[in-house]
Amino acid sequence: MANVVIIGAQWGDEGKGKVVDLYSEFADVVVRFGGGANAGHTLVVGGNKVITHLIPSGVLRGRGKRCVLGDGMVIDPQTLLEELTDLRGRGLLADDRDLVIGERAHVILPFHKEIDRLREEGKGAIGTTRRGIGPAYEAKMARRGVRIRDLFSESRLRERISHQLEDCLPRLQQLGGQLPDVDRITQQYLALGASLAPFVQDATRLLHDEIKRGQHVLFEGAQGTLLDIDHGTYPFVTSSTTLAGGACASCGIGPTAINSVIGIAKAYATRVGGGPFPTELVGDAGDALRQAGAEFGATTGRPRRCGWLDVAALRLAVRWNGLSGLALTKLDVLRGLKKLKICVGYRVSGTPGSGGSDYRDELPCDSDDLAHATPIYEELDGWDADLTGVREVEDLPPPAKRYVRRIETLLGIDCCLISVGAGRAETVMLRNPFR
Repeated sequence: MANVVIIGAQWGDEGKGKVVDLYSEFADVVVRFGGGANAGHTLVVGGNKVITHLIPSGVLRGRGKRCVLGDGMVIDPQTLLEELTDLRGRGLLADDRDLVIGERAHVILPFHKEIDRLREEGKGAIGTTRRGIGPAYEAKMARRGVRIRDLFSESRLRERISHQLEDCLPRLQQLGGQLPDVDRITQQYLALGASLAPFVQDATRLLHDEIKRGQHVLFEGAQGTLLDIDHGTYPFVTSSTTLAGGACASCGIGPTAINSVIGIAKAYATRVGGGPFPTELVGDAGDALRQAGAEFGATTGRPRRCGWLDVAALRLAVRWNGLSGLALTKLDVLRGLKKLKICVGYRVSGTPGSGGSDYRDELPCDSDDLAHATPIYEELDGWDADLTGVREVEDLPPPAKRYVRRIETLLGIDCCLISVGAGRAETVMLRNPFR
C-alpha cells in the first residue's frame, strides 16, 4: 500500500496533469482534493490532447481506475457533466462506479460566477478565472453554501439558495448585477443533481475503506503552493488550501495515512493573472520562453507570464509540504538558451531593523517585502541538444545534467521524475513513489 500526494510547487501550471497521469498507472484510486474548474490539466497521450478541469487526470488510465472528487472541492455541476460527456465520448468512465463525487463538496451557483466576473471587471481585479470559485468558497465559510447532497431535495435546495442570496444580493446589486431567479435556479440544479446522482456518495468512507484494504491512492492537487490561501502571495492567491495537508482535510483522512509527497516544478517559472513575480522575464525573452513552452492557460487560454526558475520560492514548497521528491517538468523547453539563471535568494531593502538590506533564502511572500525584493541569481551554461528522446538521466547533455543536479543541491531533495516533452513516453523516471 502507498498513499501519495502530488502538488504544484510553484504558482500552478507546473504540468500536474502529465505527472498524475504517469503515476496513476500504479494507483488504484485517484483523488482530486481541492479547487474547482479554475484548474486545467493538459494530457497528451498517443498524440491526442485531453484537458480535464474537475475529474482527476487519472481518468485516462481507463476502466477500474476509480476517480474521486473530494469534499473540499467546489463543483460546477454543468461543467462536470460536460466534462463527463466528453470523456465518455472518448470511451472513458463507461462504468458509473469509476467516478465518485463527494456528497459534502460545495456547489457553484450561477450568481457566484456573475459576482466573480463583475469583480474582475472592476477595481481590485486579481486575475481570477471568473469561474465562481472565490464566491463559492466565501459562501462555504459563511456556512451558507449549497452542497452536492442538497441537490436531491427541492425544499432544501430552494431554502439554501434563498439563504445564500440574502448575503449575495447586496453585493450583486452594488456591482450592477441582475436579480437571480430562485425558482429557475432551483429547477435547473435539481435536474443537474438527478444526472449526477449515480456518482454521489460518502467519499470519506470510501477512501477509508480503500486505504484499509491496501489499495494505492493518489491525491491530486490543483493550482500551486504559492497560491495557497493562507501561505501564498496574498491577496493574489486562490480561495482554497493548495498544500499537501489539504488532501487530508478535504478527504477526511488522517495525515498518518500519507506515505510521500511529490512536488511538481517547471524547469523555469510561470504565473497567470496578477500578483508579484520577481523573476519574470519581460519583452522578447519572456515571449520566446512562452512560445517555446506553449504557455497559455488550459482553462482560460490566457498567456502565462514566464521567468527564471526561483529556487528561493521552491524552498517554501519543500518546507510547507514536507516534499519527499521533486518532479521537474519542461526541461526540454530551455533548449537553445546560452545561459540559464536560477534565483537562489533575495535582497530585501528598506525592511525594519535590516540596516539597509536583508538577505532571504526564501521568497518573501508579504506584499511590502516583495515590493522591495531583488532576486539574487546563479548563472549556468545552457545546451542546444534536443532532450525529447532522453530516457535515462545519464544521457542528458552535461549542462542539462548540471542544471538538474544544482536544483537538487539547492533544495536538498532529489528529483524523482524529469519530463523532457509533453507525451507520456518523454519522461526520465528516476523513482516511483508507489514502489
